[in-house]
Amino acid sequence: MQGGMGVGISLSGLASAVANAGGIGIISGTGISIDEMITHIRRAKERIKGTGYIGVNVLFAMNDFAEKMKAAIEEKVDFIISGAGISRDMYAWGKESGIPVISIVSSARLAKMSERLGASAVVVEGHEAGGHLGTERPLFDILPEVVAAVNIPVIAAGGILTGEDLARALNMGAAGVQMGTRFVASEECDAPLSFKEKYISAQLEDTILVKTTVGLHGRAIKNSFTDLIADDKKVKIKKCIDCLKSCSHRFCTLDSLITSMNGDCENGIVFAGARVHEIKEILPVQKIINNIMREYEACR
Repeated sequence: MQGGMGVGISLSGLASAVANAGGIGIISGTGISIDEMITHIRRAKERIKGTGYIGVNVLFAMNDFAEKMKAAIEEKVDFIISGAGISRDMYAWGKESGIPVISIVSSARLAKMSERLGASAVVVEGHEAGGHLGTERPLFDILPEVVAAVNIPVIAAGGILTGEDLARALNMGAAGVQMGTRFVASEECDAPLSFKEKYISAQLEDTILVKTTVGLHGRAIKNSFTDLIADDKKVKIKKCIDCLKSCSHRFCTLDSLITSMNGDCENGIVFAGARVHEIKEILPVQKIINNIMREYEACR
């Protein structure tokens, strides 16, 4: 399963390519309008050849969460995935419409709560993930605890890069894996070339944790912007659009992500997983998945 990465990183281009290659594609609804999200859902469906699956990632921390989720339901996506919080309503809306709702969790306790409220599956995300993090613990420490705690499918995420990682996750009881960072450095990813190049040029020491205005730490590639916001420094917000339910207003997380999405990867946040330095080339999505499956078969 391909991770839902905002802003503008995983849209219809990447999601449909993953679905066509035999994976599960996800469109990120974060930082785009409802109309834009609907356009990308429809575009992805048009591009799918056969029976590929497309879901939408809707961030609970955003003020437009409910409207985005309802719009995705109306477009009859295959599933909805949500992180950065849990609401009883989202599972009820999913059940009413017959669309599975998947929660992103970082502990067995949250996984059990999600199952009790009606989640169809959970994605357990470890500390190695890119973007906002909910734990300081590695994925493979948390995974067995979550598998033991719930009776719904568990998808492993955070630092998944190779067929060996896939085999290890499945051996520990996961139903599958979610991978975001590797798919950014793909030909079909919706990110600009400068964003992808930031990935393939990254070194081991280039990823750091930054405290964003959401109140969580996020893993990003070091650049001029991460220097600017280091040590809790403030950056003047040009225009606040009140996008988050809770925001520190130290800088604008959304604006910094849009800056990177527009191609300026020195003056905006570039989220990436802890193993981004292992990626050395931009490949077609089908090639990425074929490589992973070949590695998986070799070590089964």
